[in-house]
Amino acid sequence: MAGYLSESDFVMVEEGFSTRDLLEELTLGASEATTGKVAAFFVADLGAVVRKHFCFLKYLPRVRPFYAVRCNSSLGVLKVLAELGLGFSCASKAEMELVQHIGVPASKIICANPCKQIAQIKYAAKHGVSLLSFDNEVELAKVVKSHPSAKMVLCIATQDSHSLSHLSLRFGASLKSCRHLLENAKKSHVEVVGVSFDIGSGCPDPQAYAQSIADARLVFQMGAELGHTMNILDLGGGFPGLEGAKVRFEEIASVINSALDLYFPEGCGVDILAELGRYYVTSAFTVAVSIAAKKEVLLDQPSREEETSSAPKTTVYHLDEGVYGIFNSVMFDNACPTPTPQKKPPDDQALYSSSLWGPAVDGSDCVAEGLWLPQLHVGDWLVFDNMGAYTMDRKSLLGGTQAYRITYAMSRLAWEALRGQLLPAEEDRDAEDTCKPLSCGWEITDTLCLGPVFTPASIM
Repeated sequence: MAGYLSESDFVMVEEGFSTRDLLEELTLGASEATTGKVAAFFVADLGAVVRKHFCFLKYLPRVRPFYAVRCNSSLGVLKVLAELGLGFSCASKAEMELVQHIGVPASKIICANPCKQIAQIKYAAKHGVSLLSFDNEVELAKVVKSHPSAKMVLCIATQDSHSLSHLSLRFGASLKSCRHLLENAKKSHVEVVGVSFDIGSGCPDPQAYAQSIADARLVFQMGAELGHTMNILDLGGGFPGLEGAKVRFEEIASVINSALDLYFPEGCGVDILAELGRYYVTSAFTVAVSIAAKKEVLLDQPSREEETSSAPKTTVYHLDEGVYGIFNSVMFDNACPTPTPQKKPPDDQALYSSSLWGPAVDGSDCVAEGLWLPQLHVGDWLVFDNMGAYTMDRKSLLGGTQAYRITYAMSRLAWEALRGQLLPAEEDRDAEDTCKPLSCGWEITDTLCLGPVFTPASIM
């Protein structure tokens, strides 16, 4: 083991443990000991992160994963991914400081933000981070002045009109401008070593990856003509973190593999990278949030004569966290959090029209509407699954909002597999194409050892 993660970093649990069991213990303890000190309890299954990694290695064997720190910068996640050998994609000085603090070497860090502050560039130069991205002349000039020995990756625009986040509105150089940027880099004696792109999250068409890989091939040719030695292709992110996504990870991987075989065949000398965030952490985190207040309101505003007890009503629940806190993905990712009461209600219990709101006193702090929930009370806890992506380290508009707490867990078998290096060895990956199970009893064995579901898609 590399020594990033130790047993003191997580709760050791037996196989088949439930994150909800742990949440129940945590929330019960909080209710008995004190009130109002912790607004939310997260439980993170680090074994789920490990399983995602093995799935990635199986379906994209030629791609070297880097973790997008901005997605979830909690220490347990960073340590387990560092233990698995990942590199780290950092978008700020604080993120570079964080991963270097846990011992990640500078050679495994990409400063992937094409719009960097000068202080960030200077930090990278001082601490040995040499791989930086750019997509315009101004950014290139900043790097020339503050980090002249940097190795640059040219970020190109993509066709992301169908993605949930349209990164090409702000990031990425058009193909028409790439030759000019490469010429300027050559004149400035800056080494451009590769090309990157990012199709954005939630893209329903995996062929967008194939088109971007084809575009990258053209830029590689431009670079070679101008004397740049280009040997890095960065596929960016956009990989789904949920099994129920519109496009499955395996389907995306199939399209990528076909495009790589055509435009960057094995043995071409190009190092293929990807920057993954949601893929690794979304499903690994479950959170429990307490109800701070409740009231019944009329669905419509009837006249005084119509105001009767039979008028349609809904129950409004105010939570200790809202869209300015851990539910910020509602605003930025169009997420639809679906709660379940921690206390399982009887099957025959009546359900009532309900909505969930955060603690901010404004009309935007709506977590979820149109719900049908049993009658709940102040102090009850609601549980939300799939809460690992873009939910941590967000500031609240309310100065008095309480903090959240994260408890990391991992099964004993997962830990022993990690500690005993029962992972596919780096040097054996090319020699042996079959999957190596972590252990006969671990639940990921069947998933990892199944044959591909999708045949390679055509990119012509």
